[in-house]
Amino acid sequence: MKAIQDRIRDNHCYGCGADNPLSMQIKSYWDGKVSTCSYTPRPEQCAGPTKYLYGGLIASLIDCHSCGTAMANYYDREGREVGSEPQIWCVTGRLTVNYLKPTPIDKPVELRAVIAECTDKKTILNTTLSSGGEVTAEGEVIAVRVPYSWRD
Repeated sequence: MKAIQDRIRDNHCYGCGADNPLSMQIKSYWDGKVSTCSYTPRPEQCAGPTKYLYGGLIASLIDCHSCGTAMANYYDREGREVGSEPQIWCVTGRLTVNYLKPTPIDKPVELRAVIAECTDKKTILNTTLSSGGEVTAEGEVIAVRVPYSWRD
């Protein structure tokens, strides 16, 4: 299965943009109910203590994974393949992150997003970030569907 981000063209986002060679290059997979992503942190993405992942990066992972999930869901609702024309775009309306415990930087993190509510213009997602099978952060994202002209 091809990742959501690899099917969205002209995406230069630092977190999820497949067209940005310097991005985090996250890869999310949507099965119609749950979206998952595995990401391996890099050493320079540390917090003050070098053994933990920087909190801002955790927020970015939750944000980008959730918005990608919202876009995939809108494509599903329209019975279309992700990335097909006309393209669907979502932006972050609100991001709330609860940091439950420090996230080790020396192993992959797993993200899991579930849609709590969806209207024609707004999707609310609940997303967890886990390390070693333990949830270390949880987020709520409000993804807002925007017209393609938003990119201009």
